Amino acid sequence: MNPRTLRALARILLVIAVAVVIHLATTDRSYPLIERISDKVNHALAFVVLSALTDYSFPATRFGIAKMLALLGFGLSIEAIQYFIPYRDASLGDVLADGVGIALYAACLPLLLRFPVLRRKAKD
Repeated sequence: MNPRTLRALARILLVIAVAVVIHLATTDRSYPLIERISDKVNHALAFVVLSALTDYSFPATRFGIAKMLALLGFGLSIEAIQYFIPYRDASLGDVLADGVGIALYAACLPLLLRFPVLRRKAKD
């Protein structure tokens, strides 16, 4: 896949993923399939995906502290919003699970880059 196409696809998917995460974090609607999995596992998986999409959306910079802090900031923002929603609970444990997801992506990155389709250095 062309690196520019991969970047564009990652950016579109990132916007969709952020919208889905915000919806799930703020809705009072029940989603049984999602609720079957541990809340902390859901957070970690969501942030593995968000980490990958963020990394591939902005390939000119490596997956380092700036991207990690931006993602953690997003997780903290979600918890701050949930604090003010009566049917939601804010939790620092959720932010910790978000951090675990980010760390999992960072740990898996050397393996992912072995796949030619995932080598992503397209210049902006």
